[in-house]
Amino acid sequence: MRILLVEDDKILADVLYRALVQSAYAVDLVSNGDEADNALHIQIYDLVILDIGLPGLGGFEVLRRLRGRKSTVPVLILTALDALADRVRGLDLGADDYLAKPFDLPELEARVRALLRRGNANSTPDLLHGRLRLDTAGRRLFHDEQPVELSARELAVLELLLMKEGRVVSKEHMVNHLYGWGDEVGPNAIEVYVYRVRKKLEPFGCQIRTVRGMGYLLDRNNAPE
Repeated sequence: MRILLVEDDKILADVLYRALVQSAYAVDLVSNGDEADNALHIQIYDLVILDIGLPGLGGFEVLRRLRGRKSTVPVLILTALDALADRVRGLDLGADDYLAKPFDLPELEARVRALLRRGNANSTPDLLHGRLRLDTAGRRLFHDEQPVELSARELAVLELLLMKEGRVVSKEHMVNHLYGWGDEVGPNAIEVYVYRVRKKLEPFGCQIRTVRGMGYLLDRNNAPE
């Protein structure tokens, strides 16, 4: 999942960036409204975390322009403005959720997971494939309710394949959703992670097919029984 984080407080931005990357989200970080507006013009995101009190173009204006382009990407507003009128304004402009500073990091992470599920039309925190269950809220994989150990990046790869079950997921799509602007991506990075996930899921009869020249496919017809 790719997230745009818009925050001008360097300390808070660093904390949020590290926490989101630790959870294997691809995160692009910008510190003002003009950079945010430009990023939203050129990149497709799964979620925007938007501070309101920004230098240059204000957060409300960034949101207004985003919704004016008919974008439906979920937006979580972060702000020190806790007045009712400000909350109403943000929601009226098209924000999906609102979190006032200061806040606890676990609460923000929970709201991020909820908005990502909502944005992908998945109302439950579980993604199922036969006897495999990926708990997207707890970031854990289970087979017959027994835990299967995957790294954060491996879980992110599997999550993408599960969300697109029955459809080919291209390498480009994976890179766009797993890596941010500042990440160094080796030429074989995706192949390496897919290989690792394959090896860990083979004992359970789960098959990830390579569609030559196109990408990878988790076939729903071959779900482990």
